[in-house]
Amino acid sequence: MDTDPALAPTRSAAIDDAAPGRLSGRYRVFLGATAVVGLHVVDDNFLQPAAGTHALDHLASGLVPLALLALGGWFHLRVRAGARALIAIATGIFGVMIGGFEAGYYSVAIGPSGDDFTGLLAIPAGLVLVGVGVSVLWRSRRRTPRLWWRYSRRLLLGLVGVVALYEVVLPVGVAYMSTHTARAVVPDADLGAPYENVTLKTSDGLSLEGWYVPSKNGAAVISFPGRKGSGTQAQARMLVEHGYGVLLFDRRGEGVSEGDGNMFGWGGERDIFAALDFLEQRPDVDPARIGGIGLSVGGELMVQAAAQDERLAAVVSEGSGTRSLPEELEEYTAVEVALNFPLLALKTAAVAVFSNTAVPPKLTDLIPRITPRPTMFIWAPNGGNVEWMNPTYNRLAGANSSIWEIDDVRHIRGLAGHPDEYQKRVVGFFDAALLQAQP
Repeated sequence: MDTDPALAPTRSAAIDDAAPGRLSGRYRVFLGATAVVGLHVVDDNFLQPAAGTHALDHLASGLVPLALLALGGWFHLRVRAGARALIAIATGIFGVMIGGFEAGYYSVAIGPSGDDFTGLLAIPAGLVLVGVGVSVLWRSRRRTPRLWWRYSRRLLLGLVGVVALYEVVLPVGVAYMSTHTARAVVPDADLGAPYENVTLKTSDGLSLEGWYVPSKNGAAVISFPGRKGSGTQAQARMLVEHGYGVLLFDRRGEGVSEGDGNMFGWGGERDIFAALDFLEQRPDVDPARIGGIGLSVGGELMVQAAAQDERLAAVVSEGSGTRSLPEELEEYTAVEVALNFPLLALKTAAVAVFSNTAVPPKLTDLIPRITPRPTMFIWAPNGGNVEWMNPTYNRLAGANSSIWEIDDVRHIRGLAGHPDEYQKRVVGFFDAALLQAQP
């Protein structure tokens, strides 16, 4: 009598389609592809870590993924077909992500080097794992006689898969990309004046490379983050035209600077502290006349640095948002939090693991410490980026804070959209805060 495959006992993946005592071909493929993914994790974190860092700096980002890969291999022997497929597909997607986001990007941008080679191998290994998972699902699909239930069940499982992609794969992917991918190329300098090549030293031993245009009026401004041609360089030219010294530099993990990158900026305040160390030693700069202008995550880091270091006498923050779950819980509505809590929580946890960095303190706790030093917040409510906390930041910064809402520009495009008014407001802010300030 024929037996419905859906009702047959599920055999171990280790002996499925194999002679007694031997591993199945499918499981051997699973183990081999998983090992390739694990090899890149080891290479990236322990064998060839980022310049200026050491293997011990990457314990969480290396050991946690390796432990999860090992657990996946162990459970793959002991669970039913659906769970085996899920493990294989999840491992495969992770392999494609870690290879594509990091090795793929840098190989295209500047050519493969270092751990990029094992990262490139992780991409086909990941695709093989996804294929193994799909094969298991296909072979184990149920053929119940009731067609309506068969297809309703498959539709329901498909919807569950989409939700899992959104709530699990998406935040983990965002976290990995944000901690392993940063602008690789240093653009040409267009600062409107001669500049010096400079090297900054951070408190945790990293070397950051940048440019400095000497001051003509005794004041200097840090334009942050990076040396982006369409970003910080535009603000730098504006300030240089008015006699300000301007410092731009590649933040950690970006361009030719050492360290691990982090698009959310966790730990990046140390880069700004290094910039302050450099500027206060410059003979052309009055240490009491140092300001900062930060764009997007640079704006968030600039206000954090100002809260933690009084050497920043004035700050302009354009396009600041939020960086972690504790801040996002203050930004989103109760409904938004309820719908997205797993995603937001997993993203923050994954960023902490992949960056080996603790969650930064909330900006709403830090910003009140800046007062009475002047601050200016610029935000674009229709700019395509979540910037809704800026009115709150402005209120918390006290009486010496101002805010400019620009309704008709994209995120951090205030200078491009309103060049004359931007210059009047921002240069006027720094003139009042730095040139009229008394040492």
